[in-house]
Amino acid sequence: MTDFTTRPDIRGTFGTVSSTHWLASAAGMGILEKGGNAFDAAVATALVLQVVEPHLNGPGGDMPALIHLAETSETRVLCAQGVAPQGATMDHYRSHFGQGLIPGSGLLATVVPGAFDGWMLMLRDHGSMDLAEVMAPATAYARDGHPVLPRVANTIAGLADFFRTEWPTSAATFLPGDTPPAPWALFRNPDLAACYQRVADEAAGETREARIDSARAAWSTGFVADAICDYLDRAEVMDVSGSAHRAVLSRDDLAGWQATWEDPVSIDYHGWTVHKTAPWSQGPVLLQTLQILKQFNLAAMDPLGAEFVHTVIEAMKLAYADREAYYGDPDHFDIPLERLLSDDYAAERASLIGPRANWEQRPGRIAGLEHLAEDAVTRAETDFNAARGASAGEPTMSHLTERRGDTVHLDVIDQWGNMVSSTPSGGWLQSSPVIPGLGFPLNSRAQMFWLRDGLPSSLKPGARPRTTLTPSLAEKDGTRIAFGTPGGDQQDQWQLIWFLRHVHHGFGMQQGMDAPLFHTEHFQSSFYPREARPGSLMIEPEFGEAVIDDLRTRGHEISVAEPWSIGRLTAARRDADGVMTAVATPRLMQAYAVGR
Repeated sequence: MTDFTTRPDIRGTFGTVSSTHWLASAAGMGILEKGGNAFDAAVATALVLQVVEPHLNGPGGDMPALIHLAETSETRVLCAQGVAPQGATMDHYRSHFGQGLIPGSGLLATVVPGAFDGWMLMLRDHGSMDLAEVMAPATAYARDGHPVLPRVANTIAGLADFFRTEWPTSAATFLPGDTPPAPWALFRNPDLAACYQRVADEAAGETREARIDSARAAWSTGFVADAICDYLDRAEVMDVSGSAHRAVLSRDDLAGWQATWEDPVSIDYHGWTVHKTAPWSQGPVLLQTLQILKQFNLAAMDPLGAEFVHTVIEAMKLAYADREAYYGDPDHFDIPLERLLSDDYAAERASLIGPRANWEQRPGRIAGLEHLAEDAVTRAETDFNAARGASAGEPTMSHLTERRGDTVHLDVIDQWGNMVSSTPSGGWLQSSPVIPGLGFPLNSRAQMFWLRDGLPSSLKPGARPRTTLTPSLAEKDGTRIAFGTPGGDQQDQWQLIWFLRHVHHGFGMQQGMDAPLFHTEHFQSSFYPREARPGSLMIEPEFGEAVIDDLRTRGHEISVAEPWSIGRLTAARRDADGVMTAVATPRLMQAYAVGR
């Protein structure tokens, strides 16, 4: 691997924004140039991403964020993951699906939408600018139009007939003149623009904070909530199961939920403190994998070689097996996280890694919870006979169908050293029909619950689904890095590989972005139809035939991806001397880092 990179490391001292779309990055940088801080810029960036990447996220979705507060040197987690509605009882869902799967699309898969409230909480508590100014870029793009990405246009075209026959409200928004937009055509969403503008115009209060709380109320109890619930009161729509269903989300659910702040989960790794979200996400998977990999001399391995790939993949399999057995909402289940992240447990897990690829599901056995490990193995081996209709909810990359949703990511640093890393998702145009008059759909996050009793991820009213959304923040000797990627179950795989190469092999920021990637789908997918692909290893061809053949001889079931098609990483770093660096993957030619 040479020092040549596809793009420069963007360096400066004033501020940086890196996100999965150049328009969003530019909008966030514009806020920094106006004197806003990282939190103002992150909100503006995120709202633009909802407009320009509607196939990957939306206002009706969800988001976690890791933030660093320069003034107090605190790192905090913002949880904007909505909970299961009060009507989401096991009996109700079993009456439709038995102990099968909650569909990956449609109204029955909806939990409380959390993204907008989360961004408003960040803006209120840590931002400095007024609501209208931060919302203005997204409102303008929705009103005046933006050059629609070919992937967005292709996604809409692939669903056009389904929208016309089953989700006419989506057709009204995404098929202007009953025609899918052409790639790079100017695309507008006037209903979303009007929604954003009304939120800003009607936000009342003597202070900036009061006006933001007024905007939050518009979503939870005001005109947005009215539009959502008026539609849900009468709607019964087709989903991926092949049948039509009604939502259980109610006005009380919307009114009774708000985003919250909490502490991160953290470990030390070779001098770095790595912060992640709690096990209502898959965030601790990265930490568990790092703990396992402490037992190996990664620095002595070729970062582009078969031994490195094999070791990392086998560690991932073990950590993800534990995710399937033990992760869930810690407010509703006692998650054995201390044990899962302990050094002695990691050593036990590392001892299972041998010279050959393992094809078994191997969650660890924790005293008193052995039944959870056994159930996870059973689920991974179960054929759920899942229907395969349109608009399934499984995140993908470019090597898979464009009819499925994914995620976005952003990293922001300001001149004072405040930082944000966030991975918004949900509310995709594929996930659910558009709410009339609002221009956006709801989420399909309930698909991640199980209709089985006694699991950490069992369906339960008021519980958070165990999502895949997992931003990262790491620090060492005054240097801090915010990083992450879209990609569903692959998120903590791709960013782990980037981080390991940076820590152990001295890869530069952009050099690591450009280096070839790999991942496994060995464990059970978080998304409908919840498949596992034992022994699988998808790898980019840039590794070379010799490495790929070596991995085959070690027993991995190899799939060679299209060139440059895995991962959508972005990252931003601030060194102890105040110098900042921002980078973004060249894959899909969409993510962009800006700064000065």
